[in-house]
Amino acid sequence: MFTLAQLSGFVAVAEELHFTRAAERLRMTQPPLSRQIQLLESELRVELLDRTKRSVRLTPAGRAFLNEARRILRQAHDATLTVRKVSAGEAGAVAIGFTAASAYSSLGRLLETARGAIPEADIVLREMVTRDQLEAISEGALDLGMVRPAAVGTDLVSRPAAREALLAALPAGHRLASRDEDPHITDFDGQELLMYAPVEARYFHELLISVFRTAGVTPEFTQYLTQVHSILAMVNAGWGIALVPEAAAQMRFPGVVFRSVTLAAPAPVELNLVWRRSNDNPALHALLRHL
Repeated sequence: MFTLAQLSGFVAVAEELHFTRAAERLRMTQPPLSRQIQLLESELRVELLDRTKRSVRLTPAGRAFLNEARRILRQAHDATLTVRKVSAGEAGAVAIGFTAASAYSSLGRLLETARGAIPEADIVLREMVTRDQLEAISEGALDLGMVRPAAVGTDLVSRPAAREALLAALPAGHRLASRDEDPHITDFDGQELLMYAPVEARYFHELLISVFRTAGVTPEFTQYLTQVHSILAMVNAGWGIALVPEAAAQMRFPGVVFRSVTLAAPAPVELNLVWRRSNDNPALHALLRHL
């Protein structure tokens, strides 16, 4: 099989049509260059050059092979640049998981950072609940997760990413929506409340239980749902009130009014970044250096 050095030698001679000038261009002497061309012709079993004492000309086979040789050299050069960029974390791919609610808050900032930190890398986005993200990260299917606080394994690294408040999501005709002052958490006592599912939405379920317990409040849980947008759809239909993360106010439902709620902890909703400690993806670590 011919070598890249032989192709480079042939292209130089084909473009210069002069062995001495081609050798000078390649910073080598003429005899080794002539030997490279001979080996290339032997490998291809064709003559690429007509040589006389006065001139060098391309044969028809040589003219046809010149474009192919240039293409192969260009691909080899591009492959070299690509592998170097991947090794430096400038290219490659990063798979990022996110929860539905985080798409309305922190995901945009993360993607903006990624565009600046690793502009040539492919970003693969996957919407998954926290439990599924942690499993995918442990298995190597995800590089980085945007998850709600949860127990993580010894090979996982967790860092705080954001905090936000809880808002009251109220049907437009509800009495708490029409008052001049914002509701207090104690106003939720005895209210019909749309609650998060204890398994599928464990983080928000346990967070609200803690908030209500601290305030000594006992709402009446009417439905248990998993996704924030589903809860807001039920509020919009007049099936109850809810507490949702602040970013959920970006979801527009004509019959839903969002109000601030006075809580003991003003920003209790947490979001963490999680990745596998042993993940050797250079693009991931290039991104982490900018987060």
